[in-house]
Amino acid sequence: MPKLKTNKTMAKRVKITASGKIMRRKPTRAHKLTIKSAARKRAYTLEHSLSPRDKAGVKKLLGLKK
Repeated sequence: MPKLKTNKTMAKRVKITASGKIMRRKPTRAHKLTIKSAARKRAYTLEHSLSPRDKAGVKKLLGLKK
């Protein structure tokens, strides 16, 4: 069976920690920043763990085992 190719788009959007968690960034941080409060903008820079429902699909795109 041939190797699976890694989905490069997803690889650029997520990061896998040493413990195996998949971290992502929040959307809507690119425009209309004058409306948003400073605390809200800081929250967009933090990395958040991926929801459990999405983990299987992302692992498949990255070519990782389940």
